[in-house]
Amino acid sequence: MRLIHLFAFAAPLALLLPLSAQAAWPPGAKASYMKDCVGAASQSVAPNVAQKHCTCGADVIEKKFTAQEITQLMNSKTMPPEDLRERALNEIAVCKVQK
Repeated sequence: MRLIHLFAFAAPLALLLPLSAQAAWPPGAKASYMKDCVGAASQSVAPNVAQKHCTCGADVIEKKFTAQEITQLMNSKTMPPEDLRERALNEIAVCKVQK
């Protein structure tokens, strides 16, 4: 995967990532995440591929992050801590995209 593609997937994730170990997404957060993620990813891959990748990312977030961490990741007013953003990107990296 090219670095540009990684950035296309990482941008919405870094800004919008939420959730935790079996945590629930805050109301509307998952839909917002999916909209932003698919929109960004669709610029470099087919929309159906983008949808699959973003769904995988949302599932990973839901399983690996706490509700508090998800809220931090989804907060549009403040940037999440760098270590949390990096952890989210690393966790989501398991969602390989096939063109």
